[in-house]
Amino acid sequence: MFKIPETVKNKYEFVTLAAKRAEQLQMGALPRCDSGSDKVTVIAQEEVATGKVGVYDPEQETTDLEMEEEE
Repeated sequence: MFKIPETVKNKYEFVTLAAKRAEQLQMGALPRCDSGSDKVTVIAQEEVATGKVGVYDPEQETTDLEMEEEE
């Protein structure tokens, strides 16, 4: 079981985010973390728990790709 990050409001949002991310991974998206599992559900949960995937906020000025470029 993964710890829910502070950026996620509650466990239901965590599950929803992980489910949507698992769908993306199933469709061919590349994982954003090195997980020891081959299961997309476990990978998605780990990505949400570590903050690699979060809620999309259209008000936010920068995208994830722009943030990675700045680092």
